[in-house]
Amino acid sequence: MTLQSILGNFALILFVLMVVTGIIWVLDLVVFAKQRRAAANKALAEYDERMARSAANGIRMDEQGNARSKLEADILRQPTWIEYSGSFFPVIALVFFLRSFLWEPFKIPSASMVPTLLVGDLILVNKYTYGIRLPIINKKVVQLNDPQRGDVMVFKYPEDVSQDYIKRVIGVPGDKIVYQNKRLTVNGQQIGYTAMPDYLDEEKLLTYRKQFMEQLGNVQHRVLNDEMAPAAPQGVHNFPGREACTYNYEGFSCVVPEGNYFMMGDNRDNSSDSRIWGFVPDKNIVGKAFFVWMNLGNFNFDRLGGIR
Repeated sequence: MTLQSILGNFALILFVLMVVTGIIWVLDLVVFAKQRRAAANKALAEYDERMARSAANGIRMDEQGNARSKLEADILRQPTWIEYSGSFFPVIALVFFLRSFLWEPFKIPSASMVPTLLVGDLILVNKYTYGIRLPIINKKVVQLNDPQRGDVMVFKYPEDVSQDYIKRVIGVPGDKIVYQNKRLTVNGQQIGYTAMPDYLDEEKLLTYRKQFMEQLGNVQHRVLNDEMAPAAPQGVHNFPGREACTYNYEGFSCVVPEGNYFMMGDNRDNSSDSRIWGFVPDKNIVGKAFFVWMNLGNFNFDRLGGIR
């Protein structure tokens, strides 16, 4: 693992911070606090002895109670580094638990999922829908649901697992995916398309794209096509399982291997996806995207809510 990937792995950073602050918190509880208490008791005993000697010699000390209390408080006070660790530990632990097992926030970095998701969208991803996985190593320990066609899913990019990608599930294990002339067929059944008004792509200098409503299983969602872009994928990689795919000038066909998924972006001619770099193994799955909660650069209340 490179330094860049470590710095880019927020879960790993959180885990390290949680462990360090947790160890300091426990050590203070079972060791340091007792040491401070013992030191305070010794200092107070010595103080009381001095006061008793002074009183026996007829010397009167003013505000003895306040001085004694201040001495005790000064010795019992936690060092700053222990105080901060104890304060941050429960917060860090809570955040780590929530984003590791329940929901994780992501920011959409590219236009590959337009018009469903825009650049800068802040979304939430359900981490337990597809099973419970150990944080950091992303190993599944409890099987729950399997990804379904039409789901919008976040996963580790197969060619660089330090990067998170988001696309739509087009094919599940065993499916035969055919994409010819920019129309999709799954297991011999042509997917339904309904023409919609052209989409104004503000990211591409106010360019209009052809827009369709695609019916993928029980999920209806919008897709974009660029009439000027070729139908066949360009620059296809030599990915694992490529022998299960056939490419031609009009598109391709692939049979999805067991334990893998075929992913495509809704912005069909502006998406690097399974057509280019291959299948997504189950072990790479992060979770299901389910909610858009903010876009600071393109704020629109109508866009906030569930993802379909």
